[in-house]
Amino acid sequence: MPELPEVEALREFLDGHLVGKEIVRVLPLTVNVLKTYDPPLSALEGATVTGTARHGKWLDIVTTATDGTELRLAVHLARAGWLRWKDSFPSEPPGPGRGPLALRTVLAGGDGFDLTEAGTTKRLAVHLVRDPGDVPGIARLGPDPLAASFDRAAFAGLLTGERRQLKGALRDQRLIAGIGNAYSDEILHAARMSPFKPVGHLSEEEITTLYEALRATLSEAVERSRGVAAGRLKAEKKSGLRVHGRTGEPCPVCGDTIREVSFSDSSLQYCPTCQTGGRPLADRRMSRLLK
Repeated sequence: MPELPEVEALREFLDGHLVGKEIVRVLPLTVNVLKTYDPPLSALEGATVTGTARHGKWLDIVTTATDGTELRLAVHLARAGWLRWKDSFPSEPPGPGRGPLALRTVLAGGDGFDLTEAGTTKRLAVHLVRDPGDVPGIARLGPDPLAASFDRAAFAGLLTGERRQLKGALRDQRLIAGIGNAYSDEILHAARMSPFKPVGHLSEEEITTLYEALRATLSEAVERSRGVAAGRLKAEKKSGLRVHGRTGEPCPVCGDTIREVSFSDSSLQYCPTCQTGGRPLADRRMSRLLK
């Protein structure tokens, strides 16, 4: 799933490729991709792109319609979605429901982008709204962890009274926006903390360590992705991960074997030596390793 660093890189890419250009048409190609009906997608015809924004894992394309109204095309790529830039398109529009193509946006110059989604489970979401706050998934987001206002005190305040384990808390978009399965693993590895450690057991020093690991991990990932073409961002993300998706490989810090805990719809990876005192986490339900 694209997370904060990749979505920020896509935003920067689109900022350089879309701003100032006119939209000719936006064509939905799957039944459920468009989640709104007012205003209609036809309102974007002739609109000029004036900017881009990011809200957690959401992309936000800012436009000015022909009547002067500001319209926002908000996109959530979900687990298997992606944005593919096209310098040109075939003369004939694609038929709906064919392959992974979910939505096509064509610009006046003939270029534009496709939104695609692999697999049979379709969760990619597109909203056309007048205000990004009208999108429920954006309205309930927590603070952005790379915002200037997100300091150590703000982070500690979010953790006050939190009863969950670290892994679950970091992934909760209502608590902190933009961190998913991959970067929560990376942050916890950098902080040398078990994913199952309860948030309420963190000392003040550990809160500082976790905050610094969070900021550094995300900032470094954004820098690695900056300037990378949209088509190469997935490969760039994978190459920069130290533990996530690397089960069975040696830890780049200590050399221990990276282990995995599997769930019904996801898995986490960690280093026993770096994070759990050398002891493997056999199973989420059975493990009592909290340090």
